[in-house]
Amino acid sequence: MAEEFHNLGLTGTERGIYTVLIFLVAYGFVMAEEFTHLRKSKPVIFAAAVIWGHVAILAQEAGVSGEELHKAFEHDLKEYAELMLFLLVAMTYINTMAERNVFEALRSWLIRKQFGYKQLFWITGIITFFLSAVADNLTSALLVGAVVMAVGADNEKFVSVGFVNLVIAANAGGAFCPFGDITTLMVWQAGYAEFFDFFKLFIPSVVNFVVPAFFMAQAVPNGQPLATNEAVVELKPGGWVVCGLFGVTIGLAVSFKQFLHLPPFMGMMAGLSILMLFIYYIKVRFPSADAVHLDVFDRVKEAEWDTLLFFFGVVFAVGGLGYIGYLELLSGAMYDGLGQTTANILVGIISAVVDNIPVMFAVLNMNLDMDLYQWLLVTLTAGVGGSLFSVGSAAGVALMGQSNHKYTFFSHLKWTPVIAAGYAASIVTHYLING
Repeated sequence: MAEEFHNLGLTGTERGIYTVLIFLVAYGFVMAEEFTHLRKSKPVIFAAAVIWGHVAILAQEAGVSGEELHKAFEHDLKEYAELMLFLLVAMTYINTMAERNVFEALRSWLIRKQFGYKQLFWITGIITFFLSAVADNLTSALLVGAVVMAVGADNEKFVSVGFVNLVIAANAGGAFCPFGDITTLMVWQAGYAEFFDFFKLFIPSVVNFVVPAFFMAQAVPNGQPLATNEAVVELKPGGWVVCGLFGVTIGLAVSFKQFLHLPPFMGMMAGLSILMLFIYYIKVRFPSADAVHLDVFDRVKEAEWDTLLFFFGVVFAVGGLGYIGYLELLSGAMYDGLGQTTANILVGIISAVVDNIPVMFAVLNMNLDMDLYQWLLVTLTAGVGGSLFSVGSAAGVALMGQSNHKYTFFSHLKWTPVIAAGYAASIVTHYLING
């Protein structure tokens, strides 16, 4: 990705240091979201606005033209717009599938099958792993987490270890497919790897999931959940078709990029239009009370706007700091000082504490000269590093809220050594297969 403008190189100024402090304070609020209940998007949007205000003043003082400043700003705007539109379509499809009872039917089926605890541990983990390859890790973990809570309500130990398993599976599953994780999507859209290149991470991702799961499975209690009178959930009209259309939309996104050399979001928007037309067909074909109230714009409203706006704040805050010159400084310290492999492994460890979105956006904007192996390595580590701690990914934070105190930071921390073993094993596997 060619750099279209030169950064200001004003990292040593008081105003520059002040912008870093603003970002750190804002990010402190993001990390404390579980306790303050302040949505994570709010502090980073505020920080982004303040940072760019100071960037504009610094640019004026340095004699930078307005046109040059706008180039830097529009670079961030383009990055955000492409990813936001892509994610908005994906979220709309997931919400429509949920409204058509696709996930509820899956939950009902799993409960009615009366699997044992050990079977459920592996089944829920595997489902989450593959589901998160097309849905984001947060959605996947919450959907399958509802199953774990429903069947394990009377067994706190099963819920605790089952939720750790879901977090690992959700993060690992998202690493090998551009649709599975925002960071993977960012690398794909930036052009550092082609769509099918990411599937080289499939086996390392499986290793990342299976190694800790093997050890945790020993702690899963024997026996079977108490029988429940779970009713059969029927899919609403068009449920399976919506699933198929989501697959078609993924194909369109890939085709627009591979064959037409257009941004993938254009293919996603084409897929959204197909969904809109299909929903219109359902309303005409099934004029029941249920279908009459089916509206695609309601599904758009239900998108995770906190996540989308958090992403806005991150892109512009990190972009502003990069334009001042801090990303170049960080790049020199990490990639020039430590070497690419060590730095990319460190990125994953950092993402266990700091959300992987700003970490990956910073890496992408360092204009690094890395080969495909290294770009896939940082995609893997940024994707799965968040599993090391419960607060390292959206999936972990959300499941802590869903678990009624059965899954906590410390119940996850107990398994961090085996998760770290899976992290190391996945890196070694990547080296052996793709090195």
